[in-house]
Amino acid sequence: MRDLDYLKLLSKEYPTVRSACSEIINLQAIMGLPKGTEYFFSDLHGEYEAFVHLLRSSSGIIREKIRETFGYIIAEEEQVELANLIYYPERMISKLRARGKNTEDWQKVTIYRLVRICKVVSSKYTRSKVRKKMPREFAYAIDELLHVDYNDENKKVYYSEILRTVLDVQIGDKFIIALCNLIQNLTIDNLHIIGDIFDRGPRADIIMNELMQSHDVDIQWGNHDISWMGAATGNLASICVVLRIAISYNSFDVLEDGYGINLRPLSMFAADIYKDDPCRRFQPKILDKNLYDAVDPGLAAKMHKAVAVMQFKLEGQIIKRHPDYQMEDRLLLEKIDYTKGTVSIGGVEHPMLDMDFPTIDPADPLRLTDREEELLYTLALSFQHSELLHRHIKFIYSHGSMYKCINSNLLYHGCIPMRKDGSFEEMVIDGVVYSGKALLDLIDQRVKKAYFLPEHDPEKEKCRDFMWYLWCGAKSPVFGKDRMTTFENYFVEDKATHKENFNPYYKLSQQVEYCDKILKEFGLPTKGSHIINGHVPVKLKDGETPIKADGKLYVIDGGLSKAYQSKTGIAGYTLIYNSHHLALAEHMPFDPERESTPKVSIVEKMKKRVMVADTDKGVELAAQISDLKELVDAYREGILKERIR
Repeated sequence: MRDLDYLKLLSKEYPTVRSACSEIINLQAIMGLPKGTEYFFSDLHGEYEAFVHLLRSSSGIIREKIRETFGYIIAEEEQVELANLIYYPERMISKLRARGKNTEDWQKVTIYRLVRICKVVSSKYTRSKVRKKMPREFAYAIDELLHVDYNDENKKVYYSEILRTVLDVQIGDKFIIALCNLIQNLTIDNLHIIGDIFDRGPRADIIMNELMQSHDVDIQWGNHDISWMGAATGNLASICVVLRIAISYNSFDVLEDGYGINLRPLSMFAADIYKDDPCRRFQPKILDKNLYDAVDPGLAAKMHKAVAVMQFKLEGQIIKRHPDYQMEDRLLLEKIDYTKGTVSIGGVEHPMLDMDFPTIDPADPLRLTDREEELLYTLALSFQHSELLHRHIKFIYSHGSMYKCINSNLLYHGCIPMRKDGSFEEMVIDGVVYSGKALLDLIDQRVKKAYFLPEHDPEKEKCRDFMWYLWCGAKSPVFGKDRMTTFENYFVEDKATHKENFNPYYKLSQQVEYCDKILKEFGLPTKGSHIINGHVPVKLKDGETPIKADGKLYVIDGGLSKAYQSKTGIAGYTLIYNSHHLALAEHMPFDPERESTPKVSIVEKMKKRVMVADTDKGVELAAQISDLKELVDAYREGILKERIR
C-alpha cells in the first residue's frame, strides 16, 4: 500500500468508494478520447495584429472547418464572412449592424451555423471540458444546443424555444459572441510559444494580454524575452538594450502607452547632448506608426544614439566584472583611437563612421558621466514601477522555461550549443562544467534567481549580469552566435565586421544523427520524436524549408516581423499537431484589408490516431487512476473509513 498519509489527503477529495470510482470512470473515458490540438508559434516580435489574427483563426483551421461543414451549402463569400465573424465577433457585428444586415433572421441562421461549427470542434472533448470553456451566463443554453437530438420531435421544439427566447430577450448579439469565443477556445487545446514575444513590432504588451487570456499556454524563452526579463530585474545594460531596440524600430507606443516607461528624461538628455549632431547612423526604422506617442524622427535618432552609447559602456563594465564570459573582444569603446578616428577589430584598424561622442572620456571610455548615471537611475525606476510590465514578466516566468519536453517533442528557442565535432559545448559556471541539458537546467535556475532573489542577496547581481550574457554571449542557447556586432553595424563600413557566425549546432542539427543525440540528451526516444525551435527565419524564397533532418527538426520562426519579410518572402509558420497529423501553416504577410488565411499542409501523418492515453497527459491520468484504485482498496479493506454524509 502506498504512503497512507498521501491516501488520507486524497480521501478528502474523494471521501467514498463511489466518488473515487466515479472519478476513475471519468479519467478512463478521457484517456479514450483523441488528443487535443497543439499549436506551436515562434518569434512573434510584437506583431500583435498578425499574431492575434493567427490565434483567433487557429492559423487557418477554423476556415477549414467551415469549408468542411458548409462547403457545398453556402457560398464562398458567406464562408469568409462567417470565418471573420468567429475571429472578430464584436467588430463584425458592429459592421453588419451599420449595414442593416444584423436582423433577427440573420441572427437565427448565424446561431445555427455557429452551433454546427461548435459541434465539429468540440467532438474530441468530454462534455464537462467543453462546458468549462463556455461563458457562465450562456453555458446551459449552449450545452443544450450542442447536444440536441434532431430525431426527437420534443427536442426539436425545445431547441426552437431556446433560440426564440434568445432572440426575444434581445441577447442574440451576445449569444453569437459567446459562441464565437467558444469556437476559438476549443480549436486550440495547447498553445506553445517558442520564444521572442518582444521587440521590433509595435505592441508586445497586447500580445502578452492575449496570451494571459489563453487557457493552456507555455513559453520557451527567447533572447528578446530574456532581455526584457533582464530589464525587469533592474539590469541597466538590459534596460538600455530594450530601449535601444524599441527606439530603433520607432516602437514608442509599447514603452510609454503600453508599459508607462517615462522617456521624457531620455529625450531631454539626448536633445541637449546631441543638439548639433544629426545622428544619421541612428535614424529609426519606421515600419509602424505610433498611435499614441509620435516622436519626431530627428529626436528619436538622438535618443537612439544616447542609449546606444550608454549600453556599450554598461556592457563593457559587465565584461570587466566577468572575465569568465571571455568577451574582451567586445570592449570596442576601449579599442577606438580617439585621435585618429579608427577602431581596432580583430587586430585590423577600421575608420569610424561617427566620432561625435561628447559623453565619452577617451582616458576612461567605459565610465558613465554624472548625467548618464542620473538618467539611468530614473529609467530603472520607471521599469521597476511599471505594474503591467511586471505582471507580464511574472507570467513569462510562471509559464516559461528554457525548454519543454511534451508529447515526444523537444521545444526550445535557439539551440543546444555544440562544437564543430558534434560534442556539446561546455560552459564553466562557478567552477563547475555544464553542457547540454544540464546547462539549460542551470540557466533556468539562474534566470529565476535574477528576478526572485531579494535585493540584498549577493547572488542576485551576478544572476542579473548573466541575463545580459544570455542576450548576446557566445555560449548562450538563446543567442546561438559567436558575437553580436551591434557596434560594428553602427560605426564600421566594412560589412565583413558585421558578420555573426552561427553556432555549429545550426549545421549539425540538419543531420539525423545529431538530432538523435540531442533527443537522447533530453531523455526522449529517437523514434517518433521531434525538435521544434525558432530564432532563425526560414528563407523560403531562397529555397529553404522549415523541415530538416528528415522530419526530426522543425524550424518555425514565425517570421511575423515586418523587418524580416523582405528576406524570407513569407511571414513564417505555425506547426499544428492534432490526433491525426503534423501540419504546417504557411503565413502570408498580414493585411487587415484582405483574406490572409494561411496555407495548411500536412507534413507527417500519424500511424494511428493519437489518443489522450498516448500523450504525457495520459501518463499523468494513468498515475491518478492508479492512486484512486489504491484509495478504493484502502476503503474496502477498512484501512480508511468512508465519510458518508
